[in-house]
Amino acid sequence: MCVIVTDTGFAPEDWTHGFLPLEAWDAGEGRDLPALALSLPPDMDADLLSGLVTVPDLIRIFFPSFADGRGFTLGRRLRDLGFQGRMRAAGHVLADQYAMARRAGFDEVEISDELAARQPEDHWLFRAKWRAGDYQSRLRGVAHASA
Repeated sequence: MCVIVTDTGFAPEDWTHGFLPLEAWDAGEGRDLPALALSLPPDMDADLLSGLVTVPDLIRIFFPSFADGRGFTLGRRLRDLGFQGRMRAAGHVLADQYAMARRAGFDEVEISDELAARQPEDHWLFRAKWRAGDYQSRLRGVAHASA
């Protein structure tokens, strides 16, 4: 099982259509699905992302370790290329990394029940005001409403 983390706290999984691995998509599967969610590995070549920005409804990027930040780079790159759909960081993402995930363009984080027990909802909600410390946007002159 898993827990979905958003700015409002913990929620159950609400995506009911399943996830298609990138290899299956590359093999031509899933082209006729009514709703499509792709799972991307963290070591995916970022140059291949441009072909994905208009296709899926949801993209889930896997984080194999809290120390592996490649998923943040992929997420930011997808948003910069114009991906408008739902984007999820999944795996070993810690509450301390929630603000970084949101700033990179992720809408939500998928964690295991075990991680949710070790880092309860209040740990994640403490970081839900992720716009408050966004110094990069302040430096660029972009105003954000306080979350």
